[in-house]
Amino acid sequence: MKISMNTVVTMSYEIRDADNNILESSKEPVSYLHGGYDQIFPKVEEAMHNKNKGDRVEIALEPSEAFGEYDPGLVQLEPTSAFPESKLKEGMAFEGEDEKGEVIIYYIKSIADGKVEVDGNHPWAGQKISFLATVEDVRSAKDEEISHKHVHGPGGHQH
Repeated sequence: MKISMNTVVTMSYEIRDADNNILESSKEPVSYLHGGYDQIFPKVEEAMHNKNKGDRVEIALEPSEAFGEYDPGLVQLEPTSAFPESKLKEGMAFEGEDEKGEVIIYYIKSIADGKVEVDGNHPWAGQKISFLATVEDVRSAKDEEISHKHVHGPGGHQH
């Protein structure tokens, strides 16, 4: 079966930086609902279209096609008193809101002198990446998956 609109694609993948270092790889295959449901980078989804089980896809992505351009305005310095002290560690992520009230994930870059540097950019923002995927399986999506706009686990509806 070819990957097409409303198919469930199971794949293994690697994300590599411009120096070919692995940034992330799937430990287990992952699945997504194919067809513009915003579950995968659009350019990757386009490259996956019409592929079959066993096919490999390798695609280069510009920052704007992957994790976004780096925005220095998303870096802030906050007092440590604004955070629960027992859970404060460099590298951790937490949800916050931007000035428009939209949820944004912040990462703690550093902690020093009573200040915490937080960054709302994805850690790989501003980087060109390569996305490598191997199609492990393709199946027709179930009606419930299509109506919910995501893949359900083996036991049915799971979020």
